[in-house]
Amino acid sequence: MIIKNINIIDYKSSFKGNIHIIDGKIAKIEYLRDLDTKDYNQGLCLMPSFIDLHFHTRYPGFPLKEDKISGSYAALKGGYTSICAMANTNPVCDNKKLIKEIKKDYEELDLVDLIQICAVTKNLEGSSLVDFNDIKEETKFFSDDGKTILDEQIMIKALKESKKEDFKILTHCQPESLIIKRDMKLLKNFGGNLHICHVSSKESIDEIRRRKDEGLKFSLEVTPHHLFSYDLDYKVNPKIRTKDDVKALIKAIKDDYIDIIATDHAPHTKEDKLKGSPGISNIENSFAMINKVFYENDIDMRKLSLMMSKRPANMLCLNSGEITKDYDANLVLVDLSKKTFIDSKNFISKGKNTPFDNYETRGEIIFTMKNGNIKYRKENFDIDNYIEY
Repeated sequence: MIIKNINIIDYKSSFKGNIHIIDGKIAKIEYLRDLDTKDYNQGLCLMPSFIDLHFHTRYPGFPLKEDKISGSYAALKGGYTSICAMANTNPVCDNKKLIKEIKKDYEELDLVDLIQICAVTKNLEGSSLVDFNDIKEETKFFSDDGKTILDEQIMIKALKESKKEDFKILTHCQPESLIIKRDMKLLKNFGGNLHICHVSSKESIDEIRRRKDEGLKFSLEVTPHHLFSYDLDYKVNPKIRTKDDVKALIKAIKDDYIDIIATDHAPHTKEDKLKGSPGISNIENSFAMINKVFYENDIDMRKLSLMMSKRPANMLCLNSGEITKDYDANLVLVDLSKKTFIDSKNFISKGKNTPFDNYETRGEIIFTMKNGNIKYRKENFDIDNYIEY
């Protein structure tokens, strides 16, 4: 397969060229010319597919909210080929046997690559640690996301184990700035491998800046909805903040203090949402939301690719996230400049829970390719104009 005469952007380069794909890998890249400023943010562009570090599959146990098929196709429609599944399932994903079963189910489905995250504490109860040594054979990512590890001694033990056994703790912080400050102190005192989920406030960013400037090593993510909106009364954890908080997040992205954009896709039934369940279904619109924010704030598309593809690929040790010879042909064709609007009625996800119906966004996913196979394609798109076999 040859994807021909196409604008190409990844974290390190932007040019017009041809991509040759053989046996699911990028076999050859033909450079034609650099992209001009006028066409940099215009028209169709080939990028590395996106990788989501924070996704609630609701599988197993909550088929009315989402199932493995609907969630996988929603991810592909959003341009994602790899998703990291949080452990708040039913039963809770806190043991090796269940992780193996879930991974096998997704492998047989052959839609997206699934990296299953395990709970830090048994049954997400915050009081007894899982068997890290046993489970690390199946995953190197652990999180009680949805619940905060409030017991400081439990968090200390988890951090120490993460350093000893070489795995990552993804921490859910509520109240956000208070727990982030606690975790920064513990990380400095005891070491460990820490990733902070869905940072949203200026106060948190101020602490993160201070700690990174001190040389403390950790990573963090921000969500599309916390960048896209402010002063909105819609229940998500952490809550949607003020305009000043959003400005602080955007400035931190420009200054390279935020590492990754992750969706925190959290589908719910209409009934559960009305009962107060926190969360938003947003993976299908994440790129268009972020593309709009970055365009309006003059942030380079290569930074978008860095935060949505390259860095998460590095964290997960995937052979993707950039357009380079011998890398997996996990690619997404996007229309960078198309005006789009969010419409939950057209979501593939079973979760229609969003406050953004009819909000204007920028950009559209044309197709999503995994290992050289097109897994999602926009209806009525004439692919023959761009691909030769």
